[in-house]
Amino acid sequence: MQSAGPFMSISLFTLIEASLPEDRTRLVLEAPDRTHGPREWSAERLLTGAARFASLFTSLGLVKGDRVALQVEKSPEALAVYLACLRGGFVFLPMNTAYRLDEVDYLVGNAEPALVICDPSMEEGISEIARRRATPHVMTLDADARGSLMEALSKLRNIVPPAQLAAHDLAAILYTSGTTGKPKGAMLSHGNLASNGIALRDSWRFTEDDVLLHALPIFHAHGLFVACHCALLAGARMIWLGKFDRDLVLKHLPRATSFMGVPTFYTRLLAGDDFNAALVRHMRLFTSGSAPLLAETFDEFRDRTGHAILERYGMTETGMNTSNPYDGERRAGTVGFPLPGTEVRVMSDEGKQLAAGEVGGLQVRGPNVFAGYWRMPEKSAEEFEEGGWFKTGDVAMIDADGYVHLVGRAKDLIISGGFNVYPKEIEELVDEMPEVLESAIVGVPHLDFGEAGVAVVVLRPGKALDEAELISRVKAKLANYKVPKRAFFIESLPRNTMGKVQKNLLRDEYRDACKGN
Repeated sequence: MQSAGPFMSISLFTLIEASLPEDRTRLVLEAPDRTHGPREWSAERLLTGAARFASLFTSLGLVKGDRVALQVEKSPEALAVYLACLRGGFVFLPMNTAYRLDEVDYLVGNAEPALVICDPSMEEGISEIARRRATPHVMTLDADARGSLMEALSKLRNIVPPAQLAAHDLAAILYTSGTTGKPKGAMLSHGNLASNGIALRDSWRFTEDDVLLHALPIFHAHGLFVACHCALLAGARMIWLGKFDRDLVLKHLPRATSFMGVPTFYTRLLAGDDFNAALVRHMRLFTSGSAPLLAETFDEFRDRTGHAILERYGMTETGMNTSNPYDGERRAGTVGFPLPGTEVRVMSDEGKQLAAGEVGGLQVRGPNVFAGYWRMPEKSAEEFEEGGWFKTGDVAMIDADGYVHLVGRAKDLIISGGFNVYPKEIEELVDEMPEVLESAIVGVPHLDFGEAGVAVVVLRPGKALDEAELISRVKAKLANYKVPKRAFFIESLPRNTMGKVQKNLLRDEYRDACKGN
């Protein structure tokens, strides 16, 4: 629904290719702690890998617009697969590696990918899903570049030219959920991703001289788009860790200039005295996102290191919308100002734009805003106001200085360890249990994850179910980050006069339930 502005006539891949170092032998990616030794990728190797994967997909019969789903461990090859999709005009569909087969089944059924690439350990289950869903191809790839995908690549003979693409062409679908519990596929175009990547690169001053320590997952917008695009569009180098491991982060920080994390990363770094100002004296930038950063964490980090963490705000549907300034005051508890090209406003329930200091619904507009939800035109239309303003569902206030403050979140969203958890999805699963009459899932404070889910359950008369069994059943069906940390059993859920469950009362009642983690 948004114009791509100056990016109207070019693809994101074209921009990345032009942004990589002119000296194609220059290192752009290193994976230093792999099982079979470190791996280094030059700009040439990365571009060649993208070309080869794109050509392989074409040889399988994939055409522009076909979806390629990926559920694999983080590796340089996984990044090359993403770039191959951008090069070939295929639509990239990353899936959380924690997803269980039931979750994968829904996404495959909804997105109808032509190819699913999975870890070898998941091949049997995903192949069965593919047979039922009429998905033509399933291939495997592990973290050390082994699997049927690499075997097929070794037999490739012909390289096809890049697809002719424009900014409005679809680049990726990332699934997010909502109050219905059914995930929705946010359609992100080349123009959406390119405009946002360049805004972040320029706002955060990324150059060829940067070294980004990349410890985020790449099935999430934070790690895949924010981090990778900042580095790739600047021709910078990335130190590519498979996951956040405190010891490995401390080991490689002395070689980095920048680091991006979720609040959990920073609380874990601060947990030991070995993280100190001397270790990060050469660093120029730490950013935080995907969940609110506590003011206490911000202050402790600044006092310990001399660095003020730069907090920003975005969402799957829009990429990044606001950022604290690179130059200027980074205020704890705020998410800064709108990024270049992005507009924000706060609206009342009656549709009136609110003045500074007033609290209301946050709306955004710009070339970063997605086109809509995959195959859900009515839902897409509901989320936009006249003039292309997207209703974020977040409650916010803009202060007199222009800083955006997030006051709360609509739809009872829980953000645990940087990942979105949608209570309805879990409630439906719990309510299906034969012992359960009804349930409510609420988010409560958690020292490590920021927030964690708690299940409050009403059992059917005469039925018995304990906390451990309930959590075990949920764990068998859903990714670990979605699983409630505690479960409590009560006689009835509190309701208002309209019959709606008063989750605010439950949040207050069980606020300290995860205090001891």
